[in-house]
Amino acid sequence: MNQPLQHITVLLDEAVDALLGGAGAQPAGQWVDATFGRGGHSRLILQRLGPDGSLLAFDKDPDAIAEAARITDARFSIRHQGFSHLSELPEGSVRGVLMDLGVSSPQIDNPGRGFSFRFDGPLDMRMDTTRGQSVAEWLEDAEVQQIAEVIRDYGEERFAGPIAKAIVARRESQGPLRTTAELAQLVAGAVKTREAGQNPATRTFQALRIFINAELQELEQALEASLRVLAPGGRLAVISFHSLEDRIVKQFIAKHSKEVYDRRAPFAPPTPMRLKALERIKPSAAEIEANPRSRSAVMRVAERTEVPA
Repeated sequence: MNQPLQHITVLLDEAVDALLGGAGAQPAGQWVDATFGRGGHSRLILQRLGPDGSLLAFDKDPDAIAEAARITDARFSIRHQGFSHLSELPEGSVRGVLMDLGVSSPQIDNPGRGFSFRFDGPLDMRMDTTRGQSVAEWLEDAEVQQIAEVIRDYGEERFAGPIAKAIVARRESQGPLRTTAELAQLVAGAVKTREAGQNPATRTFQALRIFINAELQELEQALEASLRVLAPGGRLAVISFHSLEDRIVKQFIAKHSKEVYDRRAPFAPPTPMRLKALERIKPSAAEIEANPRSRSAVMRVAERTEVPA
């Protein structure tokens, strides 16, 4: 009998503490877990909320939606949508937004999802398996330059060109790639050198996953939406796992944590700051030892400032 795939929530207590910080005991109001995953953060948030608090979660993964159905708390609801749909919530209606980016362990460890080169499975990588193109389907028609740009831009892979050429050459000679093992083997042949301890396919798999799910674009949209839906004093906490995500979050918080002057109107009052950067948190040594997948995590926390009259 197959054992259920396990997921260890990263920065569990730290994230919930940061999200609810300053809200008092048993806070009321609406809160958002923008990336439900397997519900570790959501369950702890619900334990900490008061009877007049509510939690709305988002997730694109049907497996996550199925897991969320196990939560019977009337204060909880979930939408089968990407977290950019935060924009649909009323302005100033939310007291805190938590975003835990990337893929969950059950997604990585399930060969049928195609996220990992460690297992042979269909070359899919979609967060939402009910819609959109899989990686295999996209690679059937993508041109060399398109593939190279994706692998270079989203994987920061210096052998993006040779990998793209190898993918198209393989497609033309033997037919399209269909499995993760086929892609991993092909990449290994095209990547001449690699950092010690890193599989040659790591950056390519990351790039294709980010691209096929439009992860960075959705993150940018969700961050902008959070500014509108957060009430003054509301918290934004974002956990990222690689430099591309963290750079977007860092720059977004920095951009909105300062007053902006219009050079064309030097005597006009500045646009007020909309966020106050609070802290940057990384997993403890103990957490990394217990869960090595947490080692690259970074959480940035900010607070929505008062909106002037």
